[in-house]
Amino acid sequence: MSDASPPPSLLLRLRTRQLALLSMLDAERNLGRAAAALNISQPAASKLLQQAEDTFGVPLFERQARGMAPTPYGEVLVRYARRMLIDFGFMHEEMVALHSGLQGTLRIGSVPGAIPQLLAPMLGEYKRRHPRVAVSVTVDTSNVMIRQLARGEVDLVLGRLTQGQGHSEGDYVSAPLLEEALVVVTRASHPLAARASVSFGDLMAMEWILQPPGAPQRIRFEAALQEAGVTTQLNITETASTIVTTALLEISDMVAVMPASLADHYGRLGVLRVLPVDLSIRLQPIHLITRQNQGLSPAAAHFVTQMRSHAGCA
Repeated sequence: MSDASPPPSLLLRLRTRQLALLSMLDAERNLGRAAAALNISQPAASKLLQQAEDTFGVPLFERQARGMAPTPYGEVLVRYARRMLIDFGFMHEEMVALHSGLQGTLRIGSVPGAIPQLLAPMLGEYKRRHPRVAVSVTVDTSNVMIRQLARGEVDLVLGRLTQGQGHSEGDYVSAPLLEEALVVVTRASHPLAARASVSFGDLMAMEWILQPPGAPQRIRFEAALQEAGVTTQLNITETASTIVTTALLEISDMVAVMPASLADHYGRLGVLRVLPVDLSIRLQPIHLITRQNQGLSPAAAHFVTQMRSHAGCA
């Protein structure tokens, strides 16, 4: 196994200020504005950039007609600089949390379908065991959450690994937690809700609420329509927000698709009704996903252990 650690001499020459400048310069594409954002002079910024280029022996940025742009070498370094700065920021937050009496921080990314059956009961139990851990939850589609995990913005994800998300299988460690079907939902008093059966034809003229393109749920739904030979252009409103979806359903005759466990949750509240139409769509299982070769904080490691134990994972 090769050692991917950089030479100690390189680590000693590379400075946090240089990484901050590279990240800001990529965002601003102007050395003066990047320097001002970091509260340093332009000559000082120019010197930091030159030092970073001397350290690696390659040009990192080049001047263009509309400002400065990273070279291919610069793009690589900017990507890792951002990740290091994000990790540094969260390290600082965790130290502040410890100083204030909390036992660290836990940042969870989740798809909406994981919340009622997985995240909510597990998080409730976790907070009872670890009341001084500061927990934050971000909810979005799997493809968005995986990108946040790759950037180090969340510690773990409850979501689905799908193809075409810019990652390889070896980038992550994942364990399946929940497999379920995709169902069609409406408001409880919808005209179709009282029917004993509903066909695809009954639904084609309806207004639909779907997740954005690229979301696993949307991909599976469109594949099912294609397999059923449906060629009608649907009237679609796109949103990844469960709140937006349920609010629109409550005040209209729109229809939507969502995982069965999420639909059951809103059904118990009397908000939504599952229509008796067989989509024959099984979603990919929701997984507990962490980054490969990335150490977890104690707070995150305890949550992962608890979740794996609940799901019976090895």
